[in-house]
Amino acid sequence: MTPFHLAFPVRDLEATERFYVDVLGCKIGRRAARWIDFDLRGHQISAHLVEDDEAVVPRNEVDGDAVPARHFGLVLAWDEWEAMCAHLEAVGVKPFIGPRVRFEGEPGEQGTVFVRDPSGNAIELKSFKDLGKLFAT
Repeated sequence: MTPFHLAFPVRDLEATERFYVDVLGCKIGRRAARWIDFDLRGHQISAHLVEDDEAVVPRNEVDGDAVPARHFGLVLAWDEWEAMCAHLEAVGVKPFIGPRVRFEGEPGEQGTVFVRDPSGNAIELKSFKDLGKLFAT
């Protein structure tokens, strides 16, 4: 696997650190006064402190949900996804979509849940019972 890198805006580095470490289980990499690198299951994501990020986030309808076009996420094994959904509930993180199964009975059937970090960034955690269907049409 070749890791990807993603940078995203945040309004509070301390709250961001707590969320990504305590809720999503990330490890901290490098950091500076205005950014933190996190290890998200082997991928590098970088939270950059911004003063204002009032961009309008368009949404698209995806199997009945208004999904924010600007989001990122993880594909988990099914048992990990179920455990993460239980963990989110246990730590008081309220999803704004799901958890639910979408595209039920179709090639792209998947479990999905969307949460927001403390800066409002949308994160999708999803799973396929058959990971081989990740790109199925």
